[in-house]
Amino acid sequence: MSSDIVHINDLIDGRKRMDDYRLLVFPGGFSYGDDTGAGNAYANRVRNNLLKDLEQFLDGDNLVLGICNGFQILANLGLVPAFNKEYKREIALMPNRKGVLECRFVTLKPASDNLWTKGIERIYCPVAHGEGNFSCSKETFTQLKRRGMIAFTYCREDLSPADGEYPFNPNGSVDDIAGITSANGKVLGLMPHPERAMEFVNLYDWPLQKEQMKRKGMPVPTESLNMQLFRNVVDYFR
Repeated sequence: MSSDIVHINDLIDGRKRMDDYRLLVFPGGFSYGDDTGAGNAYANRVRNNLLKDLEQFLDGDNLVLGICNGFQILANLGLVPAFNKEYKREIALMPNRKGVLECRFVTLKPASDNLWTKGIERIYCPVAHGEGNFSCSKETFTQLKRRGMIAFTYCREDLSPADGEYPFNPNGSVDDIAGITSANGKVLGLMPHPERAMEFVNLYDWPLQKEQMKRKGMPVPTESLNMQLFRNVVDYFR
């Protein structure tokens, strides 16, 4: 499975076509400096220029992943939760409860069984955001819960719930929500960054883990547990 980095202008100008791909990833970062709100300017650029192409892409057997700023873009576009394929804004990623940028490793656990969470017990990866506080109405939250659309939640190292406690829940998200899917399960919005810790040496404590494994006679892995999320994507298309 190969991938390309495609600039949004190349899609708008027709130099690249969305329907030539099967997976669309909105990456992390601070698009347009978040000057008009996190992910808002980018979402408007997509909405004003690529909405028809995006809707056709979503109608096909394709997947969409948004990480960090990408999750904010998905939320602003209404690609999640997209109840009944209605692309309207029903969730928000608000400023972190502490009011500062959070940059730390967190532990996540799956909250439902779907194509993204298959075979995953935990994810241990960084967060790096100032606006990741997942918020929504009570009605929206009830639907997310009832329909199994909450994909990942923040938790403690022993996988017990964070229960909103800082720093296990780094931003104050309701019900410790770290990521949700669309109603049809083919779009995932995720605030933490598993792509920043796919290799074992990407983990901040890998030297300690390496020594502990060697002393126990255990093989030292090359990948982290986080790679399973991306293997699930590849397996979906096989």
